[in-house]
Amino acid sequence: MAKSDHTNYQLFDDPIRFYNVILDDIASAKKYVFIQMFKFSHQAMGMKFRDSLTAVALRGVEVKLLIDSWGGSSFPYNFFDELVSAGGEVRFFEKIKINIDIFTRSHRRNHRKLIIIDDIISYIGSSNISDYNLIWRESMLRIYGSIAVKFKKVFNQDFSAYKKYFRYKESFTRIIRHGDMEILRDSPSVTRQKIKKRYEEVIKNALKEVIIVTPYFLPGFNLRKVLMDAANRGVEVKVIIPKRSDIRMVDILHGRYLEILNNSNVKFLYFTKHNLHAKLLLVDNEKFSIGSPNFDYRSFRYMHEIVLFGTTPSIIKLIREFIIDTQQYCEPFDYEAWQRRPAIQKFFEWVLLPFRHLL
Repeated sequence: MAKSDHTNYQLFDDPIRFYNVILDDIASAKKYVFIQMFKFSHQAMGMKFRDSLTAVALRGVEVKLLIDSWGGSSFPYNFFDELVSAGGEVRFFEKIKINIDIFTRSHRRNHRKLIIIDDIISYIGSSNISDYNLIWRESMLRIYGSIAVKFKKVFNQDFSAYKKYFRYKESFTRIIRHGDMEILRDSPSVTRQKIKKRYEEVIKNALKEVIIVTPYFLPGFNLRKVLMDAANRGVEVKVIIPKRSDIRMVDILHGRYLEILNNSNVKFLYFTKHNLHAKLLLVDNEKFSIGSPNFDYRSFRYMHEIVLFGTTPSIIKLIREFIIDTQQYCEPFDYEAWQRRPAIQKFFEWVLLPFRHLL
């Protein structure tokens, strides 16, 4: 965990440390606790959070919990009964229904991760509340400051529209500014994709360095092009991905992009310690992005996503320290070894290619 000089910002990589801090923040809440998660475990960690939320609800704190229906599909039916009886509200975003568009519509999930407490504490980043990620490397930013009020607005919009299906709605994706930071949101859309377009813009304008940290790397044509163009004009472009993620099909499929990008001077680093689930962008050590989207088709096209984008020096310092520490556990992409990969892997790269939008 890295901590800023003024303690307004803390960047966590260790889920256990993050969970303990947020549980302390929940226990100290006086007015409200709002949580929005793609996944919320029904195992030990989820029970800890549920019980903590129930305890503060019993003493009058307003508790609202929004979980994606896909990410929360394994709950026992009575898992939140005590929390609801204590006055808490639990909603599940857009339940999956059988319909003619199920193959793509079921992928239009609320992938955002937000926690807001008492108009003063907010969390944004990559981590769900779960047990399976306890040894993963995540990226969760804790902010102590008034931007929590802006995040509350985002949460309330999502909480009110949890049953509604929509591909795109301007009021739900309007950029929210706060000092030298912006909250960028996406709803499912083939063309608008504000977060991806912002990434393309800052990469196009990069002068020295672009660093991407992502668990799943399946960029579309435009993103591949701006990365290659940047590298070919002398910008150091570095992509940090896990050597083996939790989704093996994605690990196989991104091989379709490694050769052309590597040959255009894009550098790949494999994180080897365990799974890397962090989601970060740092450009020229001047612009940052931290939030929920992966660097892939599915996040940019189908998901409800959110990032905090900005130029705040203290956050940039924390992200730079995070990246330096991450690189200690990385090895460079070995192009010659990759060329010798098994024929069966090459076969599956081609087989999976038509499904890249859904992985």
